[in-house]
Amino acid sequence: MASLQSAPSSPTQPRNKKGGFIVAEPPKFDLESYIQNYQGRTRLDRLIYIGVCSTFLGVEALKLAVREAKAGKDIRKYFEAQAHLETIGPEEPEAVRDKSWIDRVSKQNDAETKRLEEELKGYKNNLVKESIRMGNEDLGKHYHAIGELPKAFEAFSRMRQDISASKQIIDVSRHLINVAAEQKNWIAINSNVQKVKSAIAGTAEEASVQPYLHAVQGLAHFDVGDYSEAANSFLWTEPGLAQSAATIISPNDVAVYGGLCALATMDRNQLQRRVLENSSFRTYLEMEPQIRRAISFFINSRYTNCLQVLESYRADYLLDIYLHRHIDEIYQLIRGKCIVQYFIPFSSVTLASLNSGFAPLGKTMDKELIAMIQRGDLDARINTVDGLLESRKVDPRAELQREALRMAEDYEKEAGRRILHMHISMAGIEVKSPKRSHGGQADAAFFQDEGHRLGGGPGNRGLQY
Repeated sequence: MASLQSAPSSPTQPRNKKGGFIVAEPPKFDLESYIQNYQGRTRLDRLIYIGVCSTFLGVEALKLAVREAKAGKDIRKYFEAQAHLETIGPEEPEAVRDKSWIDRVSKQNDAETKRLEEELKGYKNNLVKESIRMGNEDLGKHYHAIGELPKAFEAFSRMRQDISASKQIIDVSRHLINVAAEQKNWIAINSNVQKVKSAIAGTAEEASVQPYLHAVQGLAHFDVGDYSEAANSFLWTEPGLAQSAATIISPNDVAVYGGLCALATMDRNQLQRRVLENSSFRTYLEMEPQIRRAISFFINSRYTNCLQVLESYRADYLLDIYLHRHIDEIYQLIRGKCIVQYFIPFSSVTLASLNSGFAPLGKTMDKELIAMIQRGDLDARINTVDGLLESRKVDPRAELQREALRMAEDYEKEAGRRILHMHISMAGIEVKSPKRSHGGQADAAFFQDEGHRLGGGPGNRGLQY
């Protein structure tokens, strides 16, 4: 089982010192095949995270991370990967710090930074917009490659003032989104997505960029815990994402994130219509068949099977750089939905049957059921004497009477408003909105004067109803 250190709120919770989970169960994916789905710096970030968290893949992932870092220019990432490998696999050749590489790359980075800054300064002196834009782009790419993310974001942002075509808007926004994703700056991602949508609306480029925009926007909603909006974004992602977003997210991630968010927030009919019958999203679901199986089991009321499928992939999801923080909450939402749906057709269910279907081995569901009842998720009560979970008995006659009284009160209020309006029209009165220079006092004074004038004074017929 994936085990977890500190105790968060859900079932499996130990964490390591970096705030990630210690995953003791072997995942189902092959590491090299998995990491081929990604490009750029996210490969390195994901390898380091897996290396720190997985007891089965730790050494292998960190060895790959060290090699990946040495193929790039980010010395700090190399230090991070090498230090972790030195701790858990000191006998590995990659665990030995390569000082000559560090010195060489450090000098190259300094020289390249100085050269690009001097070039940009020259472009600014010449006042050639296109050259300035390209100079900022080259400098931003360099800062991004060496891990100077704030400077990279600033350099890419400066490109906007020299943009002259819609394609350049897309390029700039992509650069900013890539950097913002590493910084977890989801506000910047949403902002740049909206700018691209506005720039390409109704153009030929819209269809080609749509999958990328929906995927990264879905990730932005997902990482802040807005699972409903995340599901909507992922489900609207058209086929064709391929490698266009590989520096941030893969098509497999779209299937997993979108499927889990939909399962956590949508009812049975929505899951059938918007997920399984969604021809666009079906392309992604085919890459992760376990998500399709889990959703199908839920729709067909096979709740235990649904939860078993999800639980068997918990280790994989705990090793995902974005999903691990949300997996317990999402699983708990899905589990709660399964329990509620299982209970709906019955007036009472034995606690023994609930324990056999939903409780972990050797445990009972009493505390979980109590928590669900207290939160209002489950409209029931626990009969500890007979060992039953019983639905609350509702008196249909009393409920009907309450509804009839409520409708009568609403009708009376509406009738009063209509009669008042009719009398005002018959009296030929035109009611104008007063000036609001003195706030609510003008309104009160106006209506008070109108009330005295219409209330039966000399020359007035008054209003009666």
